[in-house]
Amino acid sequence: MNFQAKDQDLLAGDLTMGTVMLKVGDMANMTKYYRNALGLDPVAEGLGGVYLGRGATPLVHLAPAAGLQLPSRGEAGLFHTAFLFDSQSDLAATVASAAQTDPTRFVGSADHLVSEAFYFTDPEGNGIELYYDRPREQWEWNETATGKEVHMDSLALNPQSYLQSHLTEDSVRKQHDAGAAIGHVHLQVGDTSVAEQFYVNILGFERTAGWHGQALFVSAGGYHHHMAMNVWNSRGAGPRKDTLGLGEVLIHVPNDDEVGALAQRLASAGVSHHHTGAELRFEDPWRNQLRVAVS
Repeated sequence: MNFQAKDQDLLAGDLTMGTVMLKVGDMANMTKYYRNALGLDPVAEGLGGVYLGRGATPLVHLAPAAGLQLPSRGEAGLFHTAFLFDSQSDLAATVASAAQTDPTRFVGSADHLVSEAFYFTDPEGNGIELYYDRPREQWEWNETATGKEVHMDSLALNPQSYLQSHLTEDSVRKQHDAGAAIGHVHLQVGDTSVAEQFYVNILGFERTAGWHGQALFVSAGGYHHHMAMNVWNSRGAGPRKDTLGLGEVLIHVPNDDEVGALAQRLASAGVSHHHTGAELRFEDPWRNQLRVAVS
């Protein structure tokens, strides 16, 4: 089967990832963690919880969901939310604050060739990646049977050495003023071939890498990945229950035409969706909630 979408069906190359909403059991504890560990500040508050971000840009929406249970390790849902930083010193400042806030929540680091990444978990078990992109001209693309794929790896990256090399007094002092964005969202799913059919054939992402049928990476506009899906903990998982954890992934596109074109693709594929004109809401095969809206 050809999983590559037709050119006219591709998502916009200037697509960006928006706010990730998390359903939260303990709002006070989770808000404290994202503020202290990640250096995020309240951008907006309301009955729907609190939006935390940098400057005026919301990155995480913590929504109260008392009474819901934590998901089991093998369920579909969120693998991690990945926060992208503009410089190595900005990344180092947040890695340092996360490690100082609670060093037990650090779970690893890696040089992915296209990026440098550090991994944590929040107090309710949601994965977090903090990363910096290497310049695009340093990324290596290879021809494969499924098209061009970006060369990524997971090489050793020593946290102490990284902080010694890149952490500065200025980056620590200006942490809350430094820009950050949601670079990508990584999901746990039950089957990567089903994920490829949905995210590539229907939605219009382009496949950028795969890993032995266990992981899939997709993007728009030649980025290494805006979204990823894996089965490392969740192979065979069915649709999600209503649990704590991932509530919604927001994707920004540049105009209403992009929203309308995606709505048509979803309709043609028989995917249930709600289209308001300016935005589109739907679920993937594991009931992960997605929203596409004009930026």
